[in-house]
Amino acid sequence: DGLMRRFNDSIRFDRRMYAADVAGSVAYAGALARAGLISGEERDRLVAGLERVRDEFDAGTFEVVTSDEDIHTAVERRLGELLGPVAGKLHTGRSRNDQVAADLRLYLLVEMDALREGLIGLQAAIVAQAEAHMDVIMPGYTHLQPAQPVLFSHWLMAYFWKFQRDRERLADVARRTRICPLGAGALAGNPFDVDREALAADLGFDAVTENSVDAVSDRDYVVEFLGWAALVQVHLSGLAEDLVIWASRAFGFVELAEAYTTGSSLMPQKKNPDALELMRGKSGRVIGHLTGLLTMLKGLPSSYNKDLQEDKEALFDVVDTLKIELPVTAGVIRTLAVNGDRMRAALDDALLATDLADYLVRRGVPFRESHHLVGRAVRRAEALGASLQELSLDVYRAIHPAFDEDVYQVFDFERSVQARTTTGGTAPSAVREQIRRAKKKMGNEEVMRK
Repeated sequence: DGLMRRFNDSIRFDRRMYAADVAGSVAYAGALARAGLISGEERDRLVAGLERVRDEFDAGTFEVVTSDEDIHTAVERRLGELLGPVAGKLHTGRSRNDQVAADLRLYLLVEMDALREGLIGLQAAIVAQAEAHMDVIMPGYTHLQPAQPVLFSHWLMAYFWKFQRDRERLADVARRTRICPLGAGALAGNPFDVDREALAADLGFDAVTENSVDAVSDRDYVVEFLGWAALVQVHLSGLAEDLVIWASRAFGFVELAEAYTTGSSLMPQKKNPDALELMRGKSGRVIGHLTGLLTMLKGLPSSYNKDLQEDKEALFDVVDTLKIELPVTAGVIRTLAVNGDRMRAALDDALLATDLADYLVRRGVPFRESHHLVGRAVRRAEALGASLQELSLDVYRAIHPAFDEDVYQVFDFERSVQARTTTGGTAPSAVREQIRRAKKKMGNEEVMRK
């Protein structure tokens, strides 16, 4: 039935795996020759034919026909047209079940390399902006309420470490993806004594799957990748949300480059942060793909089922999304204009309330008591319509005799920031050390210069 064919066929989306399919078939031809199932001359003919098929895909001249159900049948059909009956030997002992599992792993490993580079590029942009604005102090926020003063570079570097964890997680996913399922057959294994370990080595895999039933049905690596991508998307969304707020007229902490904003069709003054809003919006899409795949997998009986075809469109869409999104985010960060004056203007004495409590701690007052005492000072300042710095020494001494004339030295934002020198703190010295470690994590200085 024509409608059933349209419903069943996957060539419209899985043709992007052609390079992986050809690579797997070239390696399998070598495995068949090692097993004595084809001659060396037949192997060479198959390899030459497969390379020609790959070249046609590369050049955009490969013609899909109605009988091409998927990328595997398309390549096999064209190989038969080029070579004749010898092409039929290539599928000896091999099933599309283990073939597609190998193709998908090979495809994903290549894409993971590209995504890793995208993460490094984003990290490089973050480090460059942080280094360029080491003297800029801004209000730090919790609950989106002003909390304590921090360096802008310290706030920005928080995202470096999120993306660093993402990069480390990606390497972990790649390790489990680099396992070869070829030789598993349809589900029971290969009956022709194919050397699976040599086949895996030819394809750059680290090991072979241990169980043929599991090999053809395992999509854990796809789930892991989509889970990884969902967390990356959460981090991108968080960064986007912060920058949308900082770039708003109410804050004005940063300004986005026109390259990454759009205008309004009605209001000529608008400069909309569409790049950032799309990052937030795509989070639902990426997370949805993870949820969809898990839901599809949860009720499958063992071994291969056609449901597994539904893994690809979700995977491909997430790969495409992040391959654009990561460099766009790097561009947003790289071209960001930082308004240090607006950040400075947003600082007020209330941000130093914790420093005031620390002042009392250094004079022997237990922190819980000092916290309470500074709370009284805050309420007194509010009642008088004054700032903490404007309260008289008599007012402070009435709250607690530990307050002395040097209390007013507390009201210095640079001093507050510089005091937090511990590892991971916001002091300039700590942030410089943080950046030094970040560069080391990134591997080499050449990447930083790109």
